[in-house]
Amino acid sequence: MNKKTKKLKSVLQFAGFGLPSFFIWLTVIIIPFIYGIWITFTDWNGLALDIHYVGFDNYIAVFTDATFLTAFVKTLIYAVFTVLASNVIGFLLALAVTGGIKGQSLFRTGFFTPNIIGGIILGYIWNFIFSYAFTAVGKTLGIGWMSTSWLTNPTRALIALIVVSAWQMSGYLMVIYIAGLTNISSEMIEAAKVDGATGWQVVKSVKIPLIRNTIAICVFLSISRAFMSFDTNLSLTAGGPYKSTELIAYKIYQTAFTSMEFGKGQAQALVLFVIVAVISLLQVYYIGNCETSF
Repeated sequence: MNKKTKKLKSVLQFAGFGLPSFFIWLTVIIIPFIYGIWITFTDWNGLALDIHYVGFDNYIAVFTDATFLTAFVKTLIYAVFTVLASNVIGFLLALAVTGGIKGQSLFRTGFFTPNIIGGIILGYIWNFIFSYAFTAVGKTLGIGWMSTSWLTNPTRALIALIVVSAWQMSGYLMVIYIAGLTNISSEMIEAAKVDGATGWQVVKSVKIPLIRNTIAICVFLSISRAFMSFDTNLSLTAGGPYKSTELIAYKIYQTAFTSMEFGKGQAQALVLFVIVAVISLLQVYYIGNCETSF
């Protein structure tokens, strides 16, 4: 087979397999992304055909908008507590279902199930629980803090959002932690036990150091998901009460589709994209350093 035939064959293989994927990637990801960046420099309201160029006005408005900055701070608070809670719970669940207990496969399935449920459905389910189930129990038992819905109190509503998000995300992180824990050599664990290490000492001094990469992956994944949280925020609290639970993704939705300020909303979305991109790059950098340190 001569060089021209080989080259033609390679071109035909790319055209048959690579070109469709490249076309989909270009039309679904790249072109809309570039178009979205262009929108940030306009005053488009989503409907008007007469679009005006406004320069960096939308970006200036983003960083001078008190409601956006408030939503950003709320998102930071939400992300910190959600990441901590979901990772701790996910790790503890992974320890439990890799310890040789009976029916651990069933427990794994049960703990992972909340992650399968869509955020919209999950939000409505927990909305009913907080509004009716908890209040009924609280009134029956005479427990004051359970007698009224958490979703009507600004502080408790944010706590409720964190609880639901951590409950959903912990099952997903559990699967990743299980993969890391099962890769630890059983000989190392047995050697630690022979040396007199307790169960907690084995976890602290053997298991945790050996799954540093897994921990880093879970932490950064949960941070990214926390910053992009939208569906649960929409169906559970809808940003209320009094916008006390309006996270950054929901704020972008409100700006673009409720206030019809697509240029400003797209600028806010681009800011969120940069934040998530930086988190992803930090994840790659940190994991790379972890791998080279072994």
